[in-house]
Amino acid sequence: MYDVIVIGARCAGSPTAMLLARKGYRVLLVDKATFPSNTMSNHYLQQSAVAQLKRWGLLDKVVNSGCPPIQKATFDFFGSIVFTARALPLEGTAEGYCPRRTVLDKILVDAAVEAGVELQERFVVQELCRDGEQVTGIRGRLGDGRSVTEKARIVIGADGMNSFVARSCNALEYNTKPSITSYHYSYWSGVPVDGGELYFRDRRLIIAASTNDNLTCITVVLPIEEFRAFRSNVKENFWAALDLVPQLAKRLRAGKREEPFYGTGNLPNFFRKPYGDGWALVGDAGCHRDPTLAQGIKSAFLSSELLVNAIDQGLSGYRPLNEALADYERQRNEALIPLYELVCQRASSLKAKTLSPEEIQFLAALQGNQKEIDRFWGVEAGTVAVQDFFSPQAIQQIIESSNPSLITV
Repeated sequence: MYDVIVIGARCAGSPTAMLLARKGYRVLLVDKATFPSNTMSNHYLQQSAVAQLKRWGLLDKVVNSGCPPIQKATFDFFGSIVFTARALPLEGTAEGYCPRRTVLDKILVDAAVEAGVELQERFVVQELCRDGEQVTGIRGRLGDGRSVTEKARIVIGADGMNSFVARSCNALEYNTKPSITSYHYSYWSGVPVDGGELYFRDRRLIIAASTNDNLTCITVVLPIEEFRAFRSNVKENFWAALDLVPQLAKRLRAGKREEPFYGTGNLPNFFRKPYGDGWALVGDAGCHRDPTLAQGIKSAFLSSELLVNAIDQGLSGYRPLNEALADYERQRNEALIPLYELVCQRASSLKAKTLSPEEIQFLAALQGNQKEIDRFWGVEAGTVAVQDFFSPQAIQQIIESSNPSLITV
């Protein structure tokens, strides 16, 4: 009998299991994969996620993996408005990182095991055990084909946007929006980049960032309506997008693509009720959003900490478990909804071939204002609140304080 069973051992499940074990709970962590292994993912770690890794004592492992720090990002809007943002420090860290999931997930899994978590890889969950409406455990199949049943006081689904736990418990979805964009990416050697590079061009967002093994991850984001056409010839269409940024395309042609193209158009946006009798959801299982602003891992880490605190309050007897989990949902939503709405808005803007006059006015006003440029990136990084930067009053103040000669509509 376990205190907690966690289904899914990647960037939501392993931290959740680790933090619960560090509090003294007996935790079983299961995953159908083995580690290290890859998964399709925008794998950028925003500064707030890096700060969490530091608090957990795991940041040095990411640094020592050879993943280079990213301390600045250049935003290039159609070649006419270009500025470079510097990372704002948070809890003593002023870097982002873009570690491969083969690296990051293995670090997180190992940390969970080191904390005392029992790990079972190649475990396929087939059924949730119940006593009436109460979830009491799991039934599944081990890698050798044996069937097993494990019981726990609570079962956590950290099993992604297509969560088996969410489906089995009919978790209510709300604030839903259909897929807005699709994305494809691959990895090049011999392509140096200076921090992160983001290019907005004619219904395309092209992103370049350094990762492990001296590789550079190149991503092309486009509206979901163009997904099928893009997939008809990924290589040709990927290069057509890159040629919208000749200076980047030239660097890539001088390098070498080392891996296949990866991509998807299945990127729904939703929140789910993340708890019920004997079960809870964390990470993408509970909230999934478009990857345009690279919020997935940051949100997974945040919701892991919130959920662990709620479960600890419930299992320790400090307060009723479902009351604590209701607070978890409220706190999660308060933290994630502002950025969720911004992500959906920013992703939807890719449908336009050019910037709107209002966008031109605002972005042009940022040029030359390094403090506000840094805060612009800080919203994505988790160092500046959305409402503090994008309120009508804040936007008007930036525009009014800009050099009028820079504002063209």
